[in-house]
Amino acid sequence: MDKMAITPKGLRLVLAGVLVMIAGYILMTGGGSDDPAVFNYAMFDFRRLVAAPVVIIAGIVVVVVGIMGKFNSKKEKK
Repeated sequence: MDKMAITPKGLRLVLAGVLVMIAGYILMTGGGSDDPAVFNYAMFDFRRLVAAPVVIIAGIVVVVVGIMGKFNSKKEKK
């Protein structure tokens, strides 16, 4: 069991993708109203409806590439 299923470069990509997804979820926060009887249009702005989901999907793509990608390491070129 000398080989890992994921390469170090793939692991770094997975961690980077998770961080990108967390940033997307942070972009999605806020926009609520303190008073439930008052409607707040701030929750329907560009950042929450477009930018945050695009950032989250980009993070998912980076994670998938990190898991599924085949990266050649210098040790395996023997």
